[in-house]
Amino acid sequence: MGVAGRPLARQHCFRHSVPITIFLLLLLYLSARILGALLGCGSWAQACIPEGPPPFQGQQELGAQVPQRWKEPSCLEPQGMLGRMMRPFRASLNPAGDVELSQYLAGWRELVKLLTPLGSIFTFATSEASTKVTALEARLRGPDAEHYTSLAAMVAWERRAGLLRRPGAVPRDSARPSGSRTLLLLHRALRWSQLCLHRVATGALGGPDAGAQCSDAYRTALAPHHPWLIRHAARLAFLAFPGRGRLLELSCPGTTEAEARTALAQAAGTLEDVYNRTQGMLAELGLLQLA
Repeated sequence: MGVAGRPLARQHCFRHSVPITIFLLLLLYLSARILGALLGCGSWAQACIPEGPPPFQGQQELGAQVPQRWKEPSCLEPQGMLGRMMRPFRASLNPAGDVELSQYLAGWRELVKLLTPLGSIFTFATSEASTKVTALEARLRGPDAEHYTSLAAMVAWERRAGLLRRPGAVPRDSARPSGSRTLLLLHRALRWSQLCLHRVATGALGGPDAGAQCSDAYRTALAPHHPWLIRHAARLAFLAFPGRGRLLELSCPGTTEAEARTALAQAAGTLEDVYNRTQGMLAELGLLQLA
């Protein structure tokens, strides 16, 4: 073929190659669509990646929709260390807005058991608390037991009996200190215990240690009512206070630190509920300065 015939041959090949190219592209497109349908992917122009968010994002969204159930540690169970203390304290808050004394004192008995192993400063405080709990329990079993069923009933009867006097005043019966005064002293100690346990449970890493936090709680709740000698002794005792980890281990043994913190915060919340109810009643009855 001559040189003049070559363009014609090229045009002829081009005219035949275009349909073949289109056919091949169409075949490739259809093959990709079929393969994509079999694999559950999108169009052929997309990477064959399963639909949905990336794995980490999907786990985050799933966690937000279906929160992980927190397994309650054994220390919060009815027979656990914190559970035994929380149950009677909760039961002391009756629906009428009063405080049931028998349940309140039972809660204190368990609180003493919880605090006693935590160090010398707690031993000092809990021995005092035990003495006061025993004194009130004697009233609940004594000849006037019918008047010591609740905080409101006790205050009403002791006021009628002339047992309530301001500091410095001589009570009508000096041989019988009022149960209301004894409960006020327990009430202040409960506030210290609640603040201390709450701060141990929620204290930030790298922040003040447990001794500093519980010492600060003492200055808030009890120091204003103590003479200088007791305040000084308490300050020294806090220097030997156990660390946060040890307190958490003793309060909720056999758990992780995070679980122990959560459990102890719940227990401190129960003590705060009891304290707030009692504080409101004592304020309304004008007894916050009884001792």
